[in-house]
Amino acid sequence: MEIKDISVVITTFKSENKIYTCIDSLPKTIKILVLENSNDQEFKRKLSSRYSNVECILIGENKGYSVANNIGLSKITSKYALLLNPDTIVRKNSLENFLNLAKNNSDFWLIGPANNQTQKINNEKILSVKNIKGFAMFFNLEKFNNNFFDESFFLYFEEIDLCRNIIKRNGKIYICSNIVIDHDGASSVDSKNKLSLEKNRNWHWMWSTFYYHKKHNGFLIALLNILPKLFTSLAKIFFFSVTFNNEKKEIYKSRFNGIMNSIQGKKSWYRPTLD
Repeated sequence: MEIKDISVVITTFKSENKIYTCIDSLPKTIKILVLENSNDQEFKRKLSSRYSNVECILIGENKGYSVANNIGLSKITSKYALLLNPDTIVRKNSLENFLNLAKNNSDFWLIGPANNQTQKINNEKILSVKNIKGFAMFFNLEKFNNNFFDESFFLYFEEIDLCRNIIKRNGKIYICSNIVIDHDGASSVDSKNKLSLEKNRNWHWMWSTFYYHKKHNGFLIALLNILPKLFTSLAKIFFFSVTFNNEKKEIYKSRFNGIMNSIQGKKSWYRPTLD
């Protein structure tokens, strides 16, 4: 197997402060497909002029992680795809180690890099797990038949849902101790609109929490799971109202609204307002 057997998919949204470092950590010979959740023609132009191995597709609007990733993965013609967040850095030999593991474990569906689960590995380099983190996912594309993420998820839980579906189908998911990919975490988007980003994260974390549990465990179990968070959000809204902390109040209002929209069966429609 060779590097040509891998293509890289990176979904972005106003991620110019991170994406170049990520791409620079990858071999210049590997095909990279960037899915930008906007119509930012200047961003596309910069990528095209800077990298000959990068193709940028403009989604046109912010459709979220699942939709953009599905578009990207469906366009890949290589045997494997490495899905990355833009705030990642791929360490030396990681791609070769992905390929070696794939060669020796052809039954795999997904492989993830080393993380805190890896401490469970004793003398073995790999560990069979039920899920991996979404910042770096190595796909055995032939296993999926172009059926990847549930597009109802805009943000959060999409990779947990995908992994759960794989395990239900008796698919194999591994992590490997000698594959290291650095991840900043929650830093893919420029941070100048901190409040808007926090409101967006809280809204979608709550929406996705309820939706995920409803999908896999039914409405009643999902409701029992989310009720403590709903009451906590209401209490926080009241507390931060009387203490005149408007920023915190807005964040917890977003949490509450995310919960209520999901309980009511509404789509994950909320989008951040960014400059």
